[in-house]
Amino acid sequence: MTAKAPSAGLFLYRTMTRAVAPLVPLLLRRREARGKEDPARLAERFGTPTRPRPQGPLVWLHGASVGESLSVLPLVERLLAATPGLHILVTTGTVTSATLMAERLPDRAFHQYVPLDHPDYCARFLDFWRPDLAVWIESEFWPNLIMAAHRRHIPLALVNARITARSAHSWRHAPAFIAGLLSRFSLIMAQDRASAARLRELGAEQVLEPGNLKHDAPMLARDEAELARLEAAIGERPVWVATNTHEGEEGAAAEAHALLASAHPGLLTIVVPRHPARGAAIAADLAAMGLAVARRSAGETIGTATQIYLADTLGELGLFYSLAGVVFVGGTFDETGGHNPFEAARFGCALLAGPSDFNFAEAFAGFEGAGGMLRVANVADLAAAIRRLLGDEMERKRMGAAALRFASEDSGATDRTLAALTALLRAGGGRRAGHA
Repeated sequence: MTAKAPSAGLFLYRTMTRAVAPLVPLLLRRREARGKEDPARLAERFGTPTRPRPQGPLVWLHGASVGESLSVLPLVERLLAATPGLHILVTTGTVTSATLMAERLPDRAFHQYVPLDHPDYCARFLDFWRPDLAVWIESEFWPNLIMAAHRRHIPLALVNARITARSAHSWRHAPAFIAGLLSRFSLIMAQDRASAARLRELGAEQVLEPGNLKHDAPMLARDEAELARLEAAIGERPVWVATNTHEGEEGAAAEAHALLASAHPGLLTIVVPRHPARGAAIAADLAAMGLAVARRSAGETIGTATQIYLADTLGELGLFYSLAGVVFVGGTFDETGGHNPFEAARFGCALLAGPSDFNFAEAFAGFEGAGGMLRVANVADLAAAIRRLLGDEMERKRMGAAALRFASEDSGATDRTLAALTALLRAGGGRRAGHA
């Protein structure tokens, strides 16, 4: 791997991150107060490990949050099976993803928080873990960490890469900066054609298009005993789910519920916020609207009078998708750009989504084209679509089956990504400096 001189922009970024270092403890304290940092593991954010490095080869995978880390779980399992003695380090930056990874990573794989992007923290992290291969998932770029890995001759791969039109537009204001970062990757694999084209426009010399790893992910886990308990509590009541909601979308779900209540007596709306830490505030807002709310994280159960079940917990989406045939995908009524629709589709749910979809534009178009998703422009449209689907079981099941078929089509992305990463790992095998 030939070392490349950093651009002026990268040099300036490195200088600026050193300059703001005194503010980092304050930033972390504020995030900790909001439940966004784990106080027991803050050292990891400074690049200091909280567990020993295992002997033998080590692959490091980094994803920003829940969606990215969950999408690569099948890849983690396949990499471990393909390489005896391999261990895998998965880093993310959120408490939610850390909790889920602790529950779901297989043997010989483990989680640490990604260090903040300061040159010293990055150096400490890399010098301790000494990965044989670094794999970045989707679209989060930390320049100091990328540059530090490249200087240590660690092969870098960017897989399931996703660049939205909005992100590409922003990066075009710093063309040398983004081209310099992309040039450090030995392998770039985009999750869709649009992302591949944008990466090439931004300076990536070679971009492969193996497909979307999310297409190959398995169904989310669910607790069968808890599912039976909830089904008993709900009984024959009509039910729908608003999932991965952001601020404002819980209110939209509540307004839709109010519009539907007379047409569907006993209606239960399940709201699953993207950030469960907002649960108390959401519950207060919905109660102020005159709705009877049961909050799952507080141990409150679904009663006959419950109108909104606020599922403000982690790692239980599979449970709630099993309870309803209609799911509204959150992050589509604001500027978030949508969330992963494949997870609900694998449970045979009919999908509804608002107009904001730039994070998953190709996937949303695929589900819509397959007949598994309806798009709604506002609360009135949302209520009308739910009313139609709750009142027409045949149409609801048809849409759910269409969504499931589209989500179940094996894209081959995992196989192709595995082959490319395994080849890159073997090609770098001569540098085994990281092996104890």
